[in-house]
Formats: sequence, C-alpha cells, structure tokens
Amino acid sequence: MSKRPYVIDEMISAKQIAARIESLAREIEFEFGSTDKLIVVGLLRGSFVFIADIVRELGLPVEVDFLEASSYGNDMESSREVRILKDIRGEIEGRDVLVVEDIVDTGFTLTHVLRLLKGRNPRKLRTIALLDKPSRREADVKADWIGFEIPDEFVVGYGIDYAQRNRNLPFIGKVRFVDEDEV
Repeated sequence: MSKRPYVIDEMISAKQIAARIESLAREIEFEFGSTDKLIVVGLLRGSFVFIADIVRELGLPVEVDFLEASSYGNDMESSREVRILKDIRGEIEGRDVLVVEDIVDTGFTLTHVLRLLKGRNPRKLRTIALLDKPSRREADVKADWIGFEIPDEFVVGYGIDYAQRNRNLPFIGKVRFVDEDEV
C-alpha cells in the first residue's frame, strides 16, 4: 500500500446510488420476469455492498452465490492477469444468472469470469456493473446494465477499496493524493 497521504472527493452520493439501484432493479425484473429463481453471482470483494442492495430491491426469487477474482491486489492498476480465488458453489446449468461487478475497467476480469460461467451452460447469463470506465477498456466486453459511467479516476467507497480501506464509505469517491500538509 502506498504511504502517500490522500483525500477522497465525493463523486456519486449515497442518494444517487440508491435511486439508480431502484431503476436498475426494475429493468432486471423485466428481463428475468419469468424466472423460477435468479442466481445472483457477486464478484468479491468490491461488489458486496452493491449485491446486497440490488438483491433487496429485486421482486424476484433469488439465490446468491459468490466468485472471487483478482487482477489488482493492493495496486491501483490492473495486472491484466485474472486469478479465481473462490469459485461459486452452486450449479448454474440451465439457470438464469446475473453477474454483479463493482467496476468494469480494463474488462479482463469480467471477460474471464463470463468465459468461465458460459462454459457451465446457464440458460441466460447477464451482467450488471455499478461503475463503468469505458476509457480504460482493453477487452471487448460491456455489462448489460451499468449504474454509472465514470472517467478514468481511482475510486473507493460503497464496497470498493484501496488496499483494503474505504469500503465502508456510503458514497463513491475519487482518491486524490496530496502533500503531507494538506491532510
């Protein structure tokens, strides 16, 4: 973790996030309206708050499972090497699946995860990302639903961390490095 001091400037408020989640939940309900059970696969760790909030807004029968993939570690830049640290427990063959991601940045993690899950033959596989940074995309992937498109900034809050810190912020904030005397 960097020893440089930083401050966090709010980019997206808790109120904006809540309103957007409500809207996204209605769209997801429309897409999966005929499902007997939607399997929501959360990509850990950054999306855990988003998963909880989106699932509570859905008026559908849901099952929640988790997959942990990593391409960052404690760095601010993707290593572009995706590792699966924890796989889902349940079977998804013939099932409706919604993959929940915190940020689509380079796209390598989402591409890797979708390839893995498609190989398990779900009936329907869709994706939702809280944040999208299209200016950073290196892989040809796009989430089916996006909460907010953001510029190329390093962000934290609402489950998203910087070296395991700031996940507990109720908003999305931009990390800004400062001199010691500015903190």
